Amino acid sequence: MSSTGATADPPPSSRTDSGRGDPLAALGSLPGVADSVESVRKAVDRVYGHRIMRRRSNAITAEAALRGARGSAALSGADWALEEVRRRTDFSGDDEARVVGAALRLTAEAGQLLSVWRQSPLRVLARLHLVAAARQDDAVGRPRQEGEGVDEPLIELPLPGAAEVSGRLEGLAELIIAGSSAPALVTAAVVHGELLALRPFTSHNGLVARAAERIVLIGSGLDPKSVCPPEVGHAEQGRAGYLAALEGYVSGTPEGMAAWIAHCGRAVELGARESTAVCEALQRGAA
Repeated sequence: MSSTGATADPPPSSRTDSGRGDPLAALGSLPGVADSVESVRKAVDRVYGHRIMRRRSNAITAEAALRGARGSAALSGADWALEEVRRRTDFSGDDEARVVGAALRLTAEAGQLLSVWRQSPLRVLARLHLVAAARQDDAVGRPRQEGEGVDEPLIELPLPGAAEVSGRLEGLAELIIAGSSAPALVTAAVVHGELLALRPFTSHNGLVARAAERIVLIGSGLDPKSVCPPEVGHAEQGRAGYLAALEGYVSGTPEGMAAWIAHCGRAVELGARESTAVCEALQRGAA
């Protein structure tokens, strides 16, 4: 589906005129979204209510970060076993190793950028790209320019032009800075979906989009200790399901948007389930 098709409604970040009020909040009224929001809240509450969280929350956060990075890397083509990610110390050997290293760096960096996100989301996105790329050149840390390609082989949707990217990034930033009454899940899903649809950087867009989703979930207070890694759930639902849901977002239709939000909600639930299992293992003394 085209991100600029005439038959599709534009995504929320391109609809920031004052006559539309709070476009993110409007998404919360789409069919099924309220159920997804409630289901996510219950899943997150179960993790935070676990007795291990009262004594070992730092351990759960650290494990969630590792598992989240592994899941994000898997969606970008480096599907390593968790123990391999845990064991390795050198992530510079080949393309897959560099992807895993980038995912780990982004997960570590995300928690350091919470205070900046609400005031300057574009600055945070630039920083995330810089951290992921781990190099210094003219294309790093800035939106791509006209004529520049994108190294994102797993996402084959039509690529918006540089002018559209710039306008929609500004619109997304305006929405975040202005704030919204929308549930955290809705905001996180829109941030994630918009960055994947735009692929604003020349590389590492998927990793950056998933890190930004994590930042929204933490900063909103839904998952303040970052123990419900959505990247785990996105990976568990499979790359094909991920891309199909993204096509729904890019379509701009109410049904497509609702399906993407539900997909993101299920990802958070599966991340919460993963951390609940970690809590149970720690309680048994098995991890």
